[in-house]
Order: sequence, then C-alpha cells, then structure tokens
Amino acid sequence: MSQYVSRLGRRSPAAPSRLRLHRRPRRIAMLSVHTSPLHQPGMGDAGGMNVYIVELAQRLAAINIEVEIFTRATTGALPPTVELAPGVLVRHVDAGPYEGLAKEDLPAQLCAFTHGVMQAWAGHRPGYYDLVHSHYWLSGHVGWLAAERWGAPLVHAMHTMAKVKNAALAEGDTPEPAARVIGETQVVRAADRLIANTSEEADELVRHYEADPGKVAVVHPGVNLDRFRQADGRAAARARLGLPQDALIPLFAGRIQPLKAPDVLLRAIAVLLEERPDLRSNIVVPVVGGPSGSGLAKPEGLQKLAARLGIADVVCFRPPVDQEQLADWFRAASVLVMPSYSESFGLVAIEAQAAGTPVLAAAVGGLPVAVRDKETGFLVSGHDPVDYARVLRDFADNPALPGRMGAAAAWHAKSFGWDTAASATADVYTAAMHDHRRRFRAHHG
Repeated sequence: MSQYVSRLGRRSPAAPSRLRLHRRPRRIAMLSVHTSPLHQPGMGDAGGMNVYIVELAQRLAAINIEVEIFTRATTGALPPTVELAPGVLVRHVDAGPYEGLAKEDLPAQLCAFTHGVMQAWAGHRPGYYDLVHSHYWLSGHVGWLAAERWGAPLVHAMHTMAKVKNAALAEGDTPEPAARVIGETQVVRAADRLIANTSEEADELVRHYEADPGKVAVVHPGVNLDRFRQADGRAAARARLGLPQDALIPLFAGRIQPLKAPDVLLRAIAVLLEERPDLRSNIVVPVVGGPSGSGLAKPEGLQKLAARLGIADVVCFRPPVDQEQLADWFRAASVLVMPSYSESFGLVAIEAQAAGTPVLAAAVGGLPVAVRDKETGFLVSGHDPVDYARVLRDFADNPALPGRMGAAAAWHAKSFGWDTAASATADVYTAAMHDHRRRFRAHHG
C-alpha cells in the first residue's frame, strides 16, 4: 500500500515524509490467546469475541489491511496456518496441551505462547507487522511484549473487565482473580490505544483502571447485516425450525453460565405461567447454547432448574448452532431475552434486532446502547424474574408487539454494520501509529 493517507483520509502525493505518519497499517498481528476465531460461538469460551474478531478481520482485509490472527492450538488436526478469508490468516500456536485446559490455567502458558509468536515473526523482515491488536487481557500480555520487541504500537480491546464483572456478580458465581486485575492494569498502562465498545466502557477504563482518556477510543461493534436480516420472516423461520406458528417464543441464545443469567428467564416463565396457566399450551422457550465458565461446574443445572420450577414441558434446550441457523432462531423468536449481569456490548442483542426481533434485556453495560428502551425492546433494571415476567405478559397479550417492535429493531440495527466498525478501528490504528512514531522520534532525537 504505497499511498499516504492524510488526517482526513484523502490520498495525497505531496509531502510523503509528513503524511507517512498518517498512513494506515499494511499488516497487523491480531492476538486471541484463549479462543480461536475458528471455534463455534455459544459454548466453552467461544462467544461474541469470536464473532467480533472474525468479522473485524475480514472487513479490515477488505480495506487492504492484512490480518494475521495468533491463537492457541487446541487440536493437532488443524495445520499451523489456516486462511480464514483473503487477507486473513489464522496462526495456531502450540502452548500447553491441546485439550482440557481451562481459561484460568492459561496465564501459565503465556510464556510458551509468546515464544510461538516470536518464532513466527523471526522469519520475517523487520517491520513486517505495523501494529499489534490484542483481545482480552491474556492476549494483552503477549501483545505488550510483542509490540515492545517489534517496535510497533499496541492497540488493546478488553471485551470484559474483572473489576466490572466482580462488581455485578451473579449469585453463586466465582469472582475474577486478583491476578487478572493486576494483569489488566498493566495492559491498560502499556497500550498505545484502548478500544472500548461503548462510552460507558470507556468511562469504566478510566474510573477502574486509571486509563488515559486520550488513549481510549469508542468503536461500537458491528453486525453482519447480510446474515442477520429479516429475510422471509417469522412464519417461515418457525416452519423451518418446527416451532408452532402462533406461540409466544421467548428465546435465550448464548453461553450457559451465571453471568448470562438464563435462570432469570426460566424463573420469569414460572412466574408468568403461575399467573397465566392458560399460556402453557401456547409458549415455547428455546435455550440455544452450551455451558461455559463457572456454568461448566453444573452443566445440567439449567435443565434441573426447569424441572424444579415445573416448566420442563415448555423449555427446549438446543446445542450451539452456526451463525446462519442462529439467524433463523432470532427470526423465529417473539423476543430475545438477555438478563445478563454484565455485558461489554451484547452483540447478540444487535444480531437479533437486525433479524427483526425485539430484545428484553437487563440495563447493564452496553445493552442500553444496543437496545432502545420501549422502541426496539425493553430494558429492565435488576434481575427480578417478576419484572421480566411482566414484560413477557405484554408480549403474550399483544401478538402485534413482536412485529411492530421488530421493524423498529431492524432499522436501528442497520447503523451497526461491520464496515463502519472496521473503518473506525483503522482510524484508531492510524492514530496509534502516528503517536508511536512521534514518541520514538522525540525519544531518539
């Protein structure tokens, strides 16, 4: 990429020495230690961050920024490198055993992972990677070392923060360890730029981790608007999935763990059916996802809860599905329910809305940005099942509500395309490179 890009993004042949400072990177190293972009979202540690990395990388490649994603090898069946898309390469790094390693065990493997990243880099000329973009604190530590070694800027995305999660723990959930808090604090200090999903997350970085406000950039994640769209509508999606046409279908889609609070939905259904037993014959509650995090300790916990609440006959559990089928589940639902205790953004909320489905969510983290209260869905303060049951009763009593709110939701989601997110991220890269070079020149005279 030989053109130089000015502050306004216009190509200019003039003053190359000055404008070279403002060019976009040609190639970046993206780090995702604990979860591979090739993994199925919805179970284990694979979730919104996987989708984020895949979509962002593909859109960056489309604007001529090559991306190499380093991730930990979790099977010997895959080759060391896999082309995910033109301009996007996934590099599998051997660090620890392929299987049976929990996320909590990964800090001990960061040295081996960093060694693998350095080995891959050693075969290239100096300056091969213009920038390092790390995702989640584990990757941040590798990114910090790699960026220093390569003389490149580090851009970091937290995705979730220990201090924020610990301040809003679900009952019985395990707090994040002190080592993570310390690690996150170090990465925040080391990064040239921090990407936050929302203004609230940016404020949390400053408040909890003393981030320099001038280093924090807000970039909303996107949604794949080609995949998540209204398509042929709710009736057709229900027919494909074998769901009853006229039923109330409140959907939970995501990793099954206390943080995501699927139990709040089940308890709300129990409250609703106790008040309105007439609804029992006309309600289906799909739970689409697999156990994750502290939910792995009791993988059957949610099924047992449904049985204890006496609603096992209306709840159907489904394993995680690919993105195309997930879009169909969204289209089929009357409403997506997200009672999470913490969400940095809540990508699933935007995906459901893009598919024409309103969202009932807890008013936490980025969800008030993702959902427009009383317009594209409903936001609930707290996690009292009675409050969720009240909103679900409105959906039961007003069959036109999903269609009306769903149309507004689809329109709202259109402003969250990945192209916009990739362009904004590229601008963050450009600014980080510019500042990094300026500091280098100041330091070296």
